[in-house]
Amino acid sequence: MQYRAPAWLPGGHLQTIYPATCRPKPPVRYRRERWTCADGDFIDVDLVDGQPGKPLVVLFHGLEGSSDSHYARSLMAALHARGWSGAVPHFRGCSGEANLLPRFYHSGDAQEIDWIVRRLHARATGPLYAAGVSLGGNALLRWLGESGQGAGIVDAACAISAPLDLARGGAALSSGFNLLYTRMFLQTLKPKCLAKLERYPGLFDRAALLAARDLYAFDNVVTAPLHGYRDTDDYWHRASARHVLDAIRVPTLVLNARNDPFLPGRYLPSTAAPAVTLDYPAEGGHVGFTVGPLPGRIDWLPQRILHFFDGAPAMRAPASPEPCEA
Repeated sequence: MQYRAPAWLPGGHLQTIYPATCRPKPPVRYRRERWTCADGDFIDVDLVDGQPGKPLVVLFHGLEGSSDSHYARSLMAALHARGWSGAVPHFRGCSGEANLLPRFYHSGDAQEIDWIVRRLHARATGPLYAAGVSLGGNALLRWLGESGQGAGIVDAACAISAPLDLARGGAALSSGFNLLYTRMFLQTLKPKCLAKLERYPGLFDRAALLAARDLYAFDNVVTAPLHGYRDTDDYWHRASARHVLDAIRVPTLVLNARNDPFLPGRYLPSTAAPAVTLDYPAEGGHVGFTVGPLPGRIDWLPQRILHFFDGAPAMRAPASPEPCEA
C-alpha cells in the first residue's frame, strides 16, 4: 500500500496537525481494566472485545497520548469492524489518573512493554500483533530488538512515526515551528510532574522543571534521572531504537514519513534486519497519512497496519544476523 498525500494538504506540519485536530474520531466502545504492576503501581488498559480465535492487536500510544488519540480510535474501529480484539495500554500517568510511584514512562521502556505483551499473550486465543506509535513505537522496537527470538510471542509488529534517533528528533523539536509541538507536550507533562513533587518532595528540581522550554531540558530534569539514565544525552542515545533494528527477528513494519517534523527523513536508518520492512513514504507527516478529497479520511493508517498483519503468516524472519539494505 503506497501512501500519497492529497494535493489540498501540503507539507509535514499540516499533514501532522490536520488529522489530529480537524477530523472526527471514529466512535469506539472501550472496556477498561486496571492492572496492578509488580512494583505496586498500576496501568489502565482499554479493550475492544472481538470474536474468540480472531487476532488481538495491542497498540502502544505516543508521548502524552491515550486510547482517545485519533490514531488509537481509528485502529480500534478498524479492528472492531473485522471482529478482532484490541488493547490500548496507557503508559503510567496517561489514563487520566496519576500513577502511584515516582517513575513515569519513556521511549526505551522495553521492560514495561514486555510485561504488558506477555500478559496479553496469556489471554489471546488467536494471533497476537503489536503496534506502536511515536514514543510507543520506539519502545516497542526496543523490546523487539532486545528480546530477539524471545519476541516471537507476537506474530508481527508495526512501528509508526517512531523517533528512531532520539537525539536527532529532540534537536528537530527544539527550534522553529516545531517548538509548537514541544509546548503542547510540556503543557501536560509539567502539571503531572508538579503533582508528583507534591507526593514525593525533592524528587527533582522544581525550578529547573519550570524553566524547561524544550524536551532536552525536561528530560534532563525528569525523564533521565527517574528512569536510570545519567542525563538527556545518555537517555537519548541508549533508548533510540535505531541501535536494535538489526536484532529484530519478528516480522516488523517501520513506517515513517520523510517529511515528519519530529524526525527529518535524512536521519532515517537505511538498513535493518531481514525481518524488518522499512517503509519511508515522502509525505504523511507525524502519524498523519490523511487520504481522499477534502475533508479527507484518516483510515489509511489502520488499513496499512492491518494489511501488513494480514501478510505476516507468510513471512519468515531469517536466522542470519547480517543486516540487509532496505
